[in-house]
Amino acid sequence: MFARILSTLMAFLTAAMFALATPAIAGDAASGAKIFSANCAACHAGGNNVVNGAKTLKKDALEKYEMNSIDAITYQVNNGKNAMPAFKGRLTDAQIDDVATYVLSQSEAGW
Repeated sequence: MFARILSTLMAFLTAAMFALATPAIAGDAASGAKIFSANCAACHAGGNNVVNGAKTLKKDALEKYEMNSIDAITYQVNNGKNAMPAFKGRLTDAQIDDVATYVLSQSEAGW
């Protein structure tokens, strides 16, 4: 009986650790800064957005529009949307991961 309770408790604790874990940042922010400067800064300098001022790269806007994860940013950069062009095929997957990492780290730092 004790072994079953202990086993159940361990399974629960393991599941809780995975559920609460912060996802690792995928790319290299320093490399992402260079790629961002060359490809994104014309519209997003300083985390702003010259086309749509409400949809900046600042933390509060990323959270509001559910863009505050590496996966969401990577998807947006790959596929584009509205006035933003798609960068899939122009940048490698690694470069896009680096840009997403840079954007997310800059939003956390306040640009």
